[in-house]
Amino acid sequence: MDDVLTRARRALQREQLMKFGAQLTATGVRFRLWAPQSDAVSIEISGGDGPLPMRKLRRGWFEIEIEGAGEGTRYWYVMEDGTRAPDPASRYQPEDVHGPSEVVDPRRFEWTDAGWRGRPWEETILYEVHIGTFTPEGTFRAAIDKLDYLVSLGVTAIELMPLADFPGRWNWGYDGALLFAPDSSYGRPEDLKALVNAAHRRGLMVFLDVVYNHFGPEGNYLTVFAPVLTQKHSTPWGAAVNFDDEGSAMIRDFVISNARYWLNEFYFDGLRFDAVHQIQDTGPKHMLQDLAEQIRASTDGRHIHLVTEDSNNYAGWLKRREDGTPWLYTAQWSDDIHHGLHTAVTGESFWYYEDYVGRIDLLARGLAEGLSWQGEHMEKGGVDKGEPSAYLPASAFVSFIQNHDQAGNRPFGERLSHLIPPPASRALGAILLLCPQIPLLFMGEEWSARQPFLYFSDMGSELNDLIREGRRRELAGAPGMDDPDRAVPDPGDEATFAASKLVWDDRFDAECREFLEHYRQLIGLRQQEIVPRLFGMEGFSGHYELLGEKAFRVWWRLGDGSELSLAANLAPEPIGGLDLEIGDQLWLEGSAAADKLGAYSVMFLLKANPEQG
Repeated sequence: MDDVLTRARRALQREQLMKFGAQLTATGVRFRLWAPQSDAVSIEISGGDGPLPMRKLRRGWFEIEIEGAGEGTRYWYVMEDGTRAPDPASRYQPEDVHGPSEVVDPRRFEWTDAGWRGRPWEETILYEVHIGTFTPEGTFRAAIDKLDYLVSLGVTAIELMPLADFPGRWNWGYDGALLFAPDSSYGRPEDLKALVNAAHRRGLMVFLDVVYNHFGPEGNYLTVFAPVLTQKHSTPWGAAVNFDDEGSAMIRDFVISNARYWLNEFYFDGLRFDAVHQIQDTGPKHMLQDLAEQIRASTDGRHIHLVTEDSNNYAGWLKRREDGTPWLYTAQWSDDIHHGLHTAVTGESFWYYEDYVGRIDLLARGLAEGLSWQGEHMEKGGVDKGEPSAYLPASAFVSFIQNHDQAGNRPFGERLSHLIPPPASRALGAILLLCPQIPLLFMGEEWSARQPFLYFSDMGSELNDLIREGRRRELAGAPGMDDPDRAVPDPGDEATFAASKLVWDDRFDAECREFLEHYRQLIGLRQQEIVPRLFGMEGFSGHYELLGEKAFRVWWRLGDGSELSLAANLAPEPIGGLDLEIGDQLWLEGSAAADKLGAYSVMFLLKANPEQG
């Protein structure tokens, strides 16, 4: 009996109450649907006697409570023309996006992470994961078995690529059609909760990548029910999500409810918002402001981190309060830092790299101030890009040297380590992990994984044909596209998906093992020397100097008043005639002297605050 009582006290249940979808009651299930475009809606219970009419309420709502229904009940909504559609707020789709929704009891899972409050942002070392290719099994449960490895590596957070239910058996996740349902190919909702719970038990945060700028092209029934799209704005996917046109108030509520759902019911520690520059809103309060404000007001006071991907470089979303905490968003992915590093070591100039070629000043500025483009005109883009960012602390930016996009946006999915010599990879790893920005690793990066990360999408033949053609147009001019002896992997082929799965045994090979130890040492050094000094770091703390075509120095004043500096030469040959300090070395990759930096060499110095003795 004592063991039972102890377990009851420690077990927690979590549920995000919503005005959308199915909710268990004392005697059955209440179903609610917002369908203002319909005069009548019915519900069909799988195995039942036929559709049951739902009661029409004001403002486009339909509702019915069915006694005897419960956890596991499967159902469709049926429209006036006979169309059967899953619940837009479905918590689980066991038969994919066109199948019935399943009633889930959110309190079924027993959490054992009592007392978890998250971790401060400054401690974050992110590790991006695609569940389907992270392990051979490609499931939430299988990922749990890798958590101890991640702890030993030294990362403090895993970031899951989008999980919203997508069509087919493999997908990056950015084609999600049902935002509240974790894709069934990875497991049940309880399996995802088990992953988050297990991570928290090990001191790891878990972030989720969410997509609110468009809905997937297959299985998106939202347009049947409501005015979810608007022709006022256009996006690369067509009409924009309706955040400022007629009927937009409920669409905003739907999206905000989804964000709260992931944070409160699944207890994620943060969200990464995909391509927010395509969340278009000309109303009195921008959706991004509304979203962040409501999220922060609805969580329980633990550490919650909100991260954007923003090609517009709108630094204003990252403003800090007087106490240094974020006003809205915690940080932005800095594509500028990645593009600057990538072009410096590869020399590539295709697509979005063109504006960075030969511009080592953009890289140095990005490292010193967070963003490279702060309102200047981009020739290729043909736009004035960005806002001033030097006033922000370095931790307002997430840096990376590879991620899902930067590999998958290549025809053959090469990781950076497949393109450059090992000394260059080691140098960039040091920059990533010892600079004061928040670092993000892409799964397998730390042992220089040999597998590519290709673009894959199981959409069915018709859509797959369109995807192939779109990829051909988008990647025209990319390396390898004009090679008649190489066939670009087909996104719709299961072999493309399988080729992207990590091979974990590779990390025991001598070359991979050496690279893994390199990353472990750098992460350990970051945790010991950099992380404690990030707390209290202010804006206007970075400045830079150019030393050569691919060489530069950057200095940062850290939160405790100490000075961190970086001298780097990213060229394949040494550079001389310099005047460098070489004392107080925190890390040296390659070689350095007072007047010289070797090829692919990186030197970090750390000077204590003189006022602290």
